[in-house]
Amino acid sequence: MDLSSLLPITLALTLACMFGLWLLSLPLKNVSIVDIFWGPGFVVIAVACLLLAEGHAPRQWLLTALTAAWGLRLGIYLAVRNIGHGEDPRYARMRERVNARGGRFALSSLIVVFMLQGVIMWIVSLPLQVGQASPTPSLGWLAAIGTLVWLVGFGFETIGDAQLRRFKADPANRGEVMDRGLWRYTRHPNYFGNACLWWGIWLVALETGSAWWTAIGPALMTYFLLRVSGVALLERSLTETKPKYRDYVRRTSAFFPMPPKSD
Repeated sequence: MDLSSLLPITLALTLACMFGLWLLSLPLKNVSIVDIFWGPGFVVIAVACLLLAEGHAPRQWLLTALTAAWGLRLGIYLAVRNIGHGEDPRYARMRERVNARGGRFALSSLIVVFMLQGVIMWIVSLPLQVGQASPTPSLGWLAAIGTLVWLVGFGFETIGDAQLRRFKADPANRGEVMDRGLWRYTRHPNYFGNACLWWGIWLVALETGSAWWTAIGPALMTYFLLRVSGVALLERSLTETKPKYRDYVRRTSAFFPMPPKSD
């Protein structure tokens, strides 16, 4: 199957998964399950491309393996963290606003949360899809660099999440600011890592020679991490709830790892 046939199928599959997830969210009264599916959703796309596309098999397997390792780890991490803790405050506030205006939150969540995230997921995964669909028989130095960048990103995200989980599990740290380990060098090592690994996947796909335009995928992911649902959104909340966070902001890089500023 060539790319022109593959892309509509993966888009339809992604939106179908999101629609099914939305149906599940209605009896649960919990939109937060969309976050748990974020990583595994990319795995669904990767496996679909592996089965349907007629690309270069070694590159297909490499891209699928990189996506699956990241997506399944993230999905399991968020499931363990979120299940049993109710709806995420972001979605709870959205529910309250829509209901206060007399709107129908079920319909709003379908469009604004589930379908929108499905479209974003599909766009971000374009390097993955194009890389799998291309028949170019190449898996050389550019793929090696891309895999290395992915490994750096995966390490930052995985280690950052583990360090934060241990920090929050200690009652002595309640109300304190996490500024240890990787968090000493960047306020968001997990977000930095997420961006890196998607640029790594893009580099692997770029070896086909025709995937340069799919930079829109990791660029969109990086933009959302920095300006929309990641750094910007989280820091507004942390600055209001943790007095020590302003000092942490002053001495610590927001995104790219840098040595902390001295007092």
